[in-house]
Amino acid sequence: MRGKLALGGAALALIILAFVLFQMATKQSYTTLATRIEPAETGQVTEALAAKGIPYQLQDSGTAVGVPSADVSEARIALAESDVLGGSKPGFELFDSQQFGASDFQQKVTYQRALEGELERTINQVEGVKSSNVQLTLPEEQLFSEESVKPTAAVLIASDSGGRLGASAVRGIAHLTAASVEGLSPNDVTITDGSGATLWPAGEGGGALGGGVSKQAIEARYDEGMETRLDALLARTIGPEKGRVQVQAEVDADRTTQSKLEYAKKGTPLASQSEHESLKGAGATAAGGAAGTAGNIPSYAAGAGAAGGPSNYKRAKEETQYGVDKTVTHTQVAPGTVKRQNLALVVDKTVPAAEVVQLEKAIEGAAGIEKKRGDTLTVSRIAFAKPPEAATPAGPGITEYIKYGVIGLAGVAFLVFAARHLRKKQDEVLAEPIWLKELNAPTSLAELEVHRRDDEWDEDPTLANNNADEVAAMDSDKVAQQLRAWMKES
Repeated sequence: MRGKLALGGAALALIILAFVLFQMATKQSYTTLATRIEPAETGQVTEALAAKGIPYQLQDSGTAVGVPSADVSEARIALAESDVLGGSKPGFELFDSQQFGASDFQQKVTYQRALEGELERTINQVEGVKSSNVQLTLPEEQLFSEESVKPTAAVLIASDSGGRLGASAVRGIAHLTAASVEGLSPNDVTITDGSGATLWPAGEGGGALGGGVSKQAIEARYDEGMETRLDALLARTIGPEKGRVQVQAEVDADRTTQSKLEYAKKGTPLASQSEHESLKGAGATAAGGAAGTAGNIPSYAAGAGAAGGPSNYKRAKEETQYGVDKTVTHTQVAPGTVKRQNLALVVDKTVPAAEVVQLEKAIEGAAGIEKKRGDTLTVSRIAFAKPPEAATPAGPGITEYIKYGVIGLAGVAFLVFAARHLRKKQDEVLAEPIWLKELNAPTSLAELEVHRRDDEWDEDPTLANNNADEVAAMDSDKVAQQLRAWMKES
């Protein structure tokens, strides 16, 4: 009975192990299909997947949808066909179903719609762009060029990361749009993000920057760079996810030119002129003399102290023109000068107050806070929220396969030891009994004569046969097993 119970337990354990392994192997692993889905779009996505018979799983509080790993490609095709995730407009395939006899106005409207759809598809391929919407204004052609109106384009962009696009990406989208429309200039393209901030053209919102970058773009670039440096400083000092810095700076985005005029301290002679005059002779005899130069020149009259006195006139004149060196310097001041910046430092409560004071001083020095300029730094010490748990992997990794292998090896080892134990028990059960050994042992004739002369044999000669029958009836299974063993040996 003990061997039967062990065999039954081993069989039951084997069935349970096979069931567990089957469940683990056939369990579906879900792969995230789409993230950051608007609540209004989640129902449309699930309806599109259900219509195709694709199982789905809501993740991240309904803002993400996961599907089985084997159905990812089919699910993407289903979403693209239903266009529930804000897909782009149809492109030039609109002309594939063009109606016969369409008017010229319908042709123009269809061409404009097709061109807008192609532009949206192209812009959506730019890294960092989640979706876009393009509106074109294509005026009618005029006979005279002075009466013609230039085309314009308006582009609304939703970034993939929720932040702002880089200046180079915005500039590339503007030139890409202008190059796709005949007669469209990049300056006639307006690009706006989801917050309503104008990203293009350059000069909108407070001045133009070099290279076609707007004021909002350079301020965002400065804020992002400063936040990255300060967050790295906090991570190295107090540890990751224990402090954050938010920067809001006001940057001078105007390109200016400064002119400077400098004169030399010492002059340089440029031209020299000298004049010399001399006169020798008698002076005038008296006042009121003869008419002429002698009576009209004041020096003669002044020199005539006495009538008839001697006169010696000399006149010398020298004139030198000097020039002064001057230097005119024109300097172009590049945009990007910080006018004022406001910083907010948020620190976790686990950070001691003494360290917070030191961090405040370090942030002031690293960010270049100048209180005379109006810069401010606000420090808050609050309890941080716990980070969300990491999402489960999309499919079984190497650890999962190792786990399955260990479980399988454990099951095989259990079966081996169980079979070995059962075989040992079977050998003990099938061992030759003692009474059979006694029967198989050789008996001499003298012993047989002694037993034959025994009183029991004399009284009841059938006693030996009766004992054998009783033994066989009491343990028939053992006798049958022994007989089978003898038959195999013979």
